[in-house]
Amino acid sequence: MKTLLASAVMALGLAAPTVAADAVEGTWQTQVDDGAYAYVTIAPCGSNFCGTISRTFNSDGEYNSPNKGKQIVRDMAPKGDGKFEGKVWRPSNDKIYIGKLDQSGDRIKLKGCVAGGMLCSSQTWARIQ
Repeated sequence: MKTLLASAVMALGLAAPTVAADAVEGTWQTQVDDGAYAYVTIAPCGSNFCGTISRTFNSDGEYNSPNKGKQIVRDMAPKGDGKFEGKVWRPSNDKIYIGKLDQSGDRIKLKGCVAGGMLCSSQTWARIQ
């Protein structure tokens, strides 16, 4: 009986990070960057999470950007408490940065850093779905 109870507690403990990580799944609206913004759909990619540009908008409304369908959030590994680490691609300069994502409710703070994390730029995204 003790073994069964210990196994159940261990299974619940291992399941908790997965439940927390699932909260990041969905569609998020980016902030405006170089006159445009996007909807990014975040979903599992292996044991991590990735985000793909699903729709793009500028001052004239929705448009068909060449970046649609490209992965902007890459291999974000859950670190607990809504925090993830991976990589971020910035379409406007076609550079990949060390990425950190901090999800809280219907907001994501996404950071892209260089120089070992000393120089960072960030955006706050809002959940669409």
